[in-house]
Amino acid sequence: MGTHLSIDEVALSQGELYTIVTNKSFKGKKGSLVAIVAGTKADQVIEHISKIDYKKRCRVKEITLDMANTMKLISKKCFPKAVQVTIDFMFRISP
Repeated sequence: MGTHLSIDEVALSQGELYTIVTNKSFKGKKGSLVAIVAGTKADQVIEHISKIDYKKRCRVKEITLDMANTMKLISKKCFPKAVQVTIDFMFRISP
């Protein structure tokens, strides 16, 4: 697991929600997937990610996430030494 991760939720077919943690340095190539957890509820995601060795999780220096409170809580609990970098997306829809 790398030192710079990202975490986000994604909706797949038929509204299935997943939380995905990726290693940013692999740029979508082999080795970039750290975890994929069914659902987005903080307690369930924390339970699964906490199965990763604590020492490895403590090596994470930075985690990029959106402004969702759930993702902030997951990041804080699972990657206690990482700085959280939040991304605020603004979308404009033209008529």
